[in-house]
Amino acid sequence: MAAKDSGAVAPAPPAPPAERPIRAAEVVGALSLATDLGTGQPLEHALRTAVLAVRLGELAGASAKELADTYYVALLHASGCTSNGHEAIQVYDDDIAHRAAFFLIDSTNAAEVLAFYRANIGAGRPPEVREALIQEAIANAGPRAREGFATMCEVAQRFAGWLELGATVQAALEYVFARWDGRGFPDAQGDAIPVPMRLLHVARDISLFLSAAGPDEARGVLERRTGAAYEPRLAAIALRNFDELLSELDETRMWEQALELEPFPQIWIGDERVDAAFTAIAALTGLKSPWLREHSTGVADLAEAAAWRLGLSPTSVAFLRRAALAHDLGRVGVSNAIWEKPGRLGFGEWERVRLHPHFTERAFAQSRELASIGVLAGSHHERLDGSGYHRGTRAPGLDQAARILAAADCYGAMREARPYRPALDAGTAEADLLREAAEGRLDPEAADAVLAAAGHRVQERPRDLPSGLTRRELEILLVLVRGKSNQEIADDFHISAKTVGHHVQHVYEKAGVRSRAAATVWAFEHDLVRAG
Repeated sequence: MAAKDSGAVAPAPPAPPAERPIRAAEVVGALSLATDLGTGQPLEHALRTAVLAVRLGELAGASAKELADTYYVALLHASGCTSNGHEAIQVYDDDIAHRAAFFLIDSTNAAEVLAFYRANIGAGRPPEVREALIQEAIANAGPRAREGFATMCEVAQRFAGWLELGATVQAALEYVFARWDGRGFPDAQGDAIPVPMRLLHVARDISLFLSAAGPDEARGVLERRTGAAYEPRLAAIALRNFDELLSELDETRMWEQALELEPFPQIWIGDERVDAAFTAIAALTGLKSPWLREHSTGVADLAEAAAWRLGLSPTSVAFLRRAALAHDLGRVGVSNAIWEKPGRLGFGEWERVRLHPHFTERAFAQSRELASIGVLAGSHHERLDGSGYHRGTRAPGLDQAARILAAADCYGAMREARPYRPALDAGTAEADLLREAAEGRLDPEAADAVLAAAGHRVQERPRDLPSGLTRRELEILLVLVRGKSNQEIADDFHISAKTVGHHVQHVYEKAGVRSRAAATVWAFEHDLVRAG
């Protein structure tokens, strides 16, 4: 039986949006916020880079097609940068902090590279171990960098392909780590690098150094790297128009500014392409760690099957599946050193873990079309008794979709191995999930539906009703909550209005209330109102 709660009634959860096209910029923009977290950047970095790149392209006389490609290249350029987190912590112990530091160095300057290695490799390990790791990194710097850069570019390209953003966007993303002088990856130089990527290189570094050191240093970097990292013509235009490029950048409105600046024609996606985009988000999340490869898609399959069993509408099922695919996106903002730790987490590490649903929610919060998906996705660790995270929401604030997602995530995690434990067998996972439900943390109906979806044989259980409420009184109460009059209720149930009045009076007495409004509050408090 679901846990009771005597607190205030939570606001009704947002309804799933009707099936309608969504701007690709909103999906990619949401992803960019998560990748900013995963690369140690302020949340506006990729969005600001897109604004700067398009502004620079306009000043440089880029074609409409080049501007459109530049926009999406800028939003997607770092989407593959979290794909080698597992490998990174073998060297750096933290897969996020070192990325932020690396973006600020000149990778062709041996002294800067060595200083980067000494500051970031093997932090916290014994000196002799650190020195061995540093020497190994120096000896294998070239091959390791090429392999890492190739992987990051390919992942970004795959995401662009999933969204069908066009062959030229995919082609440009091959050159995220290229340089005008040919000393980057791949070996291409000069005009062989697509125009959108040349624009990105300048805009990206302006944004990076604006955050790290301010506008004077951003300008100084452009001057020092002109002709090496950047096309001289574009760098000169950026320097000559530096104040104009930066004018009216508003960090409080960066999302709106980035969407307003999307070149026409805007790209809209719908139906299967939206589903494909969320599948891609799940895949990118899975790349964070080998321990998580199939978690998001597995949870989505369980949640979808459970939702059908519980009679949710097709629109609600599709909405839940997308939220389930995206539910762990916020993991990219937490170091793999935490996710892959074999022992118990410390207080600070656990607090970081508790933030990942918040990161998921915030990645979608700026988008009017996707915010409701983010709210549901961010609720996957909430529990009916308020013991969950990140909001500590109690039963009245958790609709049926949130309850299903929580149960599916819980069961899915139990059945997967983690660094600190092996995967649980099916019987143990079933027993543990049912115990969570029996102790008031998970919804029993949702737990049963998830277990059935996973192939367990589940016995149908009667639902206990509070205060001795009968099944007919519950039916009357639920219609009453929807605002119907006694006569309308009588017509629906083919009984007299007088009989309805008797039922309503019995409900009031059992609930200890005197009005319909108070009865409605009582129904929410006792988790009797479910969203379908």
